[in-house]
Amino acid sequence: MLRSVKGLKDILPQQASQWQHIETVARTMATQYGFSEIRIPIFEFTELYARSIGGTTDIVEKEMYTFPDRDGSSLTLRPEGTAGVVRAVLEHKLLDSPATRKLFYFGPMFRHERPQAGRYRQFHQFGVEALGIDDPLIDVEVVVLLWQFFLTLGLKDLTLHINSIGTLADREIFIHKLKDYLSPKLSTLCGNCQRRYSTNPLRVLDCKVPMCQEATQDAPILIDYLSDHSNVHFQSVLDGLRSLEIPFSLNHRLVRGLDYYSRTTFEITSPNLGAQSTIGAGGRYDGLFQALQGPSTPAIGFAVGLERVTLLLSEDITCKTAPLVFVAGFGEIGKPTAFKLLHTLRQSGIRADIDHKGKTLKALLRSADKLDADYTIILGDDEVSSGNLILRNMQTKSQEVLNIKEITQRIHKGL
Repeated sequence: MLRSVKGLKDILPQQASQWQHIETVARTMATQYGFSEIRIPIFEFTELYARSIGGTTDIVEKEMYTFPDRDGSSLTLRPEGTAGVVRAVLEHKLLDSPATRKLFYFGPMFRHERPQAGRYRQFHQFGVEALGIDDPLIDVEVVVLLWQFFLTLGLKDLTLHINSIGTLADREIFIHKLKDYLSPKLSTLCGNCQRRYSTNPLRVLDCKVPMCQEATQDAPILIDYLSDHSNVHFQSVLDGLRSLEIPFSLNHRLVRGLDYYSRTTFEITSPNLGAQSTIGAGGRYDGLFQALQGPSTPAIGFAVGLERVTLLLSEDITCKTAPLVFVAGFGEIGKPTAFKLLHTLRQSGIRADIDHKGKTLKALLRSADKLDADYTIILGDDEVSSGNLILRNMQTKSQEVLNIKEITQRIHKGL
């Protein structure tokens, strides 16, 4: 028997309703906050991700699904959404209109990672990007949208972590101090962090390996090296969160490793996911547009891993669907008449279904139960001859006889 590729997961019909609920809440809230949906391609030229994510990162070097096109160009399945959104914004000049400066997206992403709970090689994200706005209140708006999204889904025990990583100039001063601190401790760091010491020392601070966390316990704090401008921006963000009574925790270990990231950075974690506790994260990336050969453009956004959200969501929370009417047609005349009635119900906007295999009323009622039908229309040869049918309430088991021509109006009134 053929099986799915390792690290990929089918979303089965009994799970799809939960996904629909998550997506409905996300789309509704993003729209309420003034964001418009954008749909970007599932693969791009590899150069886009090499420029945006960084050619020396693990994602580019080890995790991307890259393949040659027939013309010899290198293409990559998207490992994240922001780069594609920025590329689309530049290509289509979306910054020219205020209506397209706040965007959101959904879709699958692809990384060749070690599969584990809530992490797959094809995974799905909901993300937002606010572009061309430098005001610290847009940082607050984006953070609050993420926080309220999780609260609306009913997630509990969440922590909002926030930090400022300043500008590139701020970090250059800090990194010099950090390397001085780490230098005598190199032998106590894990192999990855020993490599990061030379290539990306900031990332040593957010390493989850216990011996690295212990070694950096007394490390310098980046916020102490912020310029006056960066500090004012960050304090304005914190004041904005306080004014809206959004709880947060200052986390000096929360950093981003690439040069185009700047100032506000944040993530939301849950204690119910083990070591991989982050369910949504984001921050400012004021230098990304220039990295992609665009104009200097302030920007901030976040991304949410939907697989991790499903692990936290109550199983009884699903997308609300319209009541289901099951049409139980049987007999030489009853079955074709029922099929025509099914079409009429659907044409009038009623959610309706039928079991083509069922031959007897008993079998059809059993199918109605399995489909969790709210109502069942019973229509056999006798009913057709009389011009009537039976409408059965599947919850109360009560029944009423109705004229076939009145059923659509009756159902609309009852539902």
